[in-house]
Amino acid sequence: MMNRLPQLTFALLINSFFCIGQQKLEPYRQKIEGTALSFMMQPVPAGEFLMGSTKGRADEQPVHSVKLDAFWMAPVELTWDLYEPFLYKNFEVTHSTGKVPAEVDAVTRPTKPYLDMTFGMGKENHPALAMTQYNAIQYCKWLYARTGVFYRLPTEAEWEYACRAGSTADYAFGDEANLGEYAWFKQNSGGKTHEVGQKKANKWGLFDLYGNVAEWTYDQYIPDFYSLAKAGQVNPLAKPDRLYPHVVRGGSYNDEAKEMRSAARQASDPAWKQLDPQIPKSNWWFPEAPFVGMRLVRPLRAPGKTEIDNYYDQPVIPDY
Repeated sequence: MMNRLPQLTFALLINSFFCIGQQKLEPYRQKIEGTALSFMMQPVPAGEFLMGSTKGRADEQPVHSVKLDAFWMAPVELTWDLYEPFLYKNFEVTHSTGKVPAEVDAVTRPTKPYLDMTFGMGKENHPALAMTQYNAIQYCKWLYARTGVFYRLPTEAEWEYACRAGSTADYAFGDEANLGEYAWFKQNSGGKTHEVGQKKANKWGLFDLYGNVAEWTYDQYIPDFYSLAKAGQVNPLAKPDRLYPHVVRGGSYNDEAKEMRSAARQASDPAWKQLDPQIPKSNWWFPEAPFVGMRLVRPLRAPGKTEIDNYYDQPVIPDY
């Protein structure tokens, strides 16, 4: 089942586009070949912005200028509807319109979780959650095998840029007083996730960047990374080379308003696997992090096959 965003949302997506040079960058619907599933992607224009904040923690400073190439971003967080065909082979088989291609079947799937990973919060059109960053990247690999299109996690800079949508305030929409119109967070969530796309979008047509579930980025979390930044750097990335910590952004249903700010940074923690009885612990799941999910990005300029393979096929780091 595809995401059921409100009818007006689709009108917004269809009628908006950005011109990148002579190329018109438009919203589009990606079909997952061999299934009845599809999802929307929304354009984010190339540009420059001020990353960070003087109003938060030290890891958000100094504020510095960043330039980014154009990309597409999913307007909503990845839902269970789109995630389960990757998670369970039997589910994929029963929801496929033909035989599962060999290159799709060859993608390594997550180990079956020993908990209900929805944590009773809902599945249909709700954000998929509690996957590790490795798990999220392997989902992107499965999607590549299904579509032939390179999808990945956003970088930390891409995430903040897309979230701000041109704003320099704490939130894309202004001040904290309006947060409930845009986000599911501690004060209005009832302690659980909600269906995606129910709150207002930012001006670039992106929903739920604030709250619902926090979202993986690709970056290693380095507290003083901004202090190493040079003004006007292009497409910055703290390339991950360690298992912990990685950057998550946006806050979740159980976070306070201050964690929703566009510049607020959070870091993954080994405690998210504290109750995992396996040795080594699962590379796929964070059983104590039902507040973390993911959102897809597609760069305007697709990398070559070697770079794609290097992104998807990084060696697994055992977690003891």
